Amino acid sequence: MASQESLPLRRLKEFQPLNRLTDDQLVVLASRAERRTHGPGQRVLERGVRDGLDYFLVTGKVELESVDGRKSVIEAETDQALNPIARLQPRMYDVTAVKPCEFLVVEQDVLNQLLRSAPVAQVEMDSGESHGGESEEHHLLMEFYAELRSNQLKLPSVPDVAWKVRRLVDRDDSTADEVATAVSADPAMAAKLVRACNSPLYRGFSDVRNVRETVVRLGMRTTRQLVTVFSMREVFKSRHPSLQKEMEKLWRHSREVAALCWVLADHATRLNPEEALLAGLLHDIGVVPVLVQAEHHVNLFADDTNLKNAISELRADVGTAVLGSWSFPPAFVEAVRHAEDWAYESREAEPQLVDVVIVAQLHAMIGSSQNEGLPAFDEVPAYRRLGNLELNASRSLELLTEARARVDEVQQLLSIR
Repeated sequence: MASQESLPLRRLKEFQPLNRLTDDQLVVLASRAERRTHGPGQRVLERGVRDGLDYFLVTGKVELESVDGRKSVIEAETDQALNPIARLQPRMYDVTAVKPCEFLVVEQDVLNQLLRSAPVAQVEMDSGESHGGESEEHHLLMEFYAELRSNQLKLPSVPDVAWKVRRLVDRDDSTADEVATAVSADPAMAAKLVRACNSPLYRGFSDVRNVRETVVRLGMRTTRQLVTVFSMREVFKSRHPSLQKEMEKLWRHSREVAALCWVLADHATRLNPEEALLAGLLHDIGVVPVLVQAEHHVNLFADDTNLKNAISELRADVGTAVLGSWSFPPAFVEAVRHAEDWAYESREAEPQLVDVVIVAQLHAMIGSSQNEGLPAFDEVPAYRRLGNLELNASRSLELLTEARARVDEVQQLLSIR
């Protein structure tokens, strides 16, 4: 059922990226949008369809089901509902109403046109100079958002072996032999996994000799996470020399944060350390497409300040889109979206991956003398939530100093070639 009645501007501004539009633009958008309702059990969106529309969840609750049967739920007025539902096209999820739902439905072409002419807050060039009325950075941001939202942007894909192993392990009836066979199809991955199992982090009384023994010792879940971890190295690569330099810097930072995540999760939470490791490694995955796109904007790429501003502005939205296209669980998506949001506080009672990633980021930045603009530890909700060790600033640094050897071991694990 459809209605042309408009939502208040205040409500429209709660959605992303509608919050980038001016009041006048929002009035135009509202006049071109529809409000549609769906009853419980009704199909809202169908996997595989390309309809050129964005659905913003105004009220209600929906269930998303991916091609491999995994399901997740999104409820209106939560963080997961800030962005359009299942935005990538062709649709990667079947979306069904769980409760009575209302959506604001917008044509992507209309929204993209408005975004191209929207003001860009906080990222204008410091010099105030512009070319043809707008900065190169403004041009990149508007073009990038348009490409992201119309799915013209090439997002990195999960390497085949990682995808196959994740799907196998997520099935209840999979065996160690099946997982070992999937890993062995990629000889380089098989060798990395065996070496990892024989490293100080996982070594038993004797070394493992083959992939099957490795899967049995590590367990299916750890095997899945490590295969994904090792696969990520391929994502942080470029054929462009200057771009590869940025990719290497990004990989080193991600690796450092990942190692700190492993140690913090192991010492201060009940979270699986390998999941924390992977969350840390992925926390800046949204920067990869930004760097790739920046290659096509020579002036912007040549100016380090502009590139940093663009990365800061885009990393969360793009990272969320990447993990959405990879069908990662909501906990990982939350960690990527809020990795640099120091004021973010999870609604869950127990520590979450996002808490570990935020605290690891703080430590990594302090460790590399990037203290400027960082809040005090006790002002960060994620820091307070890692309460099992009654962390304070001095105890936290002491913990990571004591655990330096373990951090180094994790770094060596991530360096396996």
